[in-house]
Amino acid sequence: MNERRLLDQLHRDGPTSRADLAKLTGLSKPTVSAALAGLEEDGLVHLVGEVSGRPGPVTSLYDVNAGSAHLAGIDIGRDWIRVAVADLRGAFAGRTDSRNTARTSAELGTLVGDLARTVAAQAEISWASVLCAVVGSPGVYVPGEGRLDFAPNLPGPDLAVPLRAALGVDLVIENDINLAAVGEHAYGEGRDHDSFALVSVGTGVGMGIVVNGELYVGARGAAGEVSYLPVADDAVLLADARVHGATEAVTAAEGVVRAARAAGLDLSTAKEVFTSAAGGNPAALSVVEGEGRRIGGLLVAVAAVLDPELIVLSGGVGRNLDLLGGAIQRRIAELGPLRPRIVASALGDSGVLLGAVAHARARAWELIFAARK
Repeated sequence: MNERRLLDQLHRDGPTSRADLAKLTGLSKPTVSAALAGLEEDGLVHLVGEVSGRPGPVTSLYDVNAGSAHLAGIDIGRDWIRVAVADLRGAFAGRTDSRNTARTSAELGTLVGDLARTVAAQAEISWASVLCAVVGSPGVYVPGEGRLDFAPNLPGPDLAVPLRAALGVDLVIENDINLAAVGEHAYGEGRDHDSFALVSVGTGVGMGIVVNGELYVGARGAAGEVSYLPVADDAVLLADARVHGATEAVTAAEGVVRAARAAGLDLSTAKEVFTSAAGGNPAALSVVEGEGRRIGGLLVAVAAVLDPELIVLSGGVGRNLDLLGGAIQRRIAELGPLRPRIVASALGDSGVLLGAVAHARARAWELIFAARK
């Protein structure tokens, strides 16, 4: 317990003397010295410098030995796989972004394992020093049954077994948008907010919820599955709505492309639609207006249920707030008095990966202290 308090303090403040650690933690100086000695012996803290030039003896400064072990964060999407290996402070030692070419869960496990080991090798890190990995993927992982629910964009629900075999380390699988919210809380727009929602609109639609500084996932991990909210759009293909959810069918990237083609635009991606709108194309602007209205309706539902301090929009579609913002606000105004504060995520494509690393950092320390008992 004392060692954990000292490490938490060093995490927050960086290099600190024994005397200052005693003051900050309320522990006695002998207790601090004994705990530091044990941590130093195990390689978890180290002497990083000295302060001299003032009255009294030279003061030694201690800090977390962040490179004593490593962890992996992994973001598995339909089109891309992003992998990072980081130290115990979460600082990236290496990263790669690679196309997801896997057609089966076995192929996906092998691909992820190979990418992770390649990143570690390029950073000159032994894979044996990696304590754990946190994987963000679409859907909801059911630990007792080892399957992913609500993940139609991935090849098969049985991803956990090949991933564990390929990585060979302690593994946590978490919903990707939940991890994006963790990343936003640690590094992005949610840093100064205890309660906020992250709504992602990209290849899919999802939401991560932070309440009182903690991720909220619900009774079965399905909190935030807003892709299944009903919509008033009768044009939704019912079969697609059953698989992906009605809101996702009309609001995600493929829905934007479908709307663009219905408007006579020969465009293949949502990015092309937004680029055309930014260039002033009237038909593309009309499609973006409709998309903004759909997102605005979704955000009113979020605000009505959660009343968050902030809603962060992310995803390849959602973060285009410069083009979507006006339509979103107009739709919100039409639907009642709720006025949530809305901002675009500044983390780009890295939100899920940053959240996975933040989660893995906490998990690594849990494993370290469990092994010391």
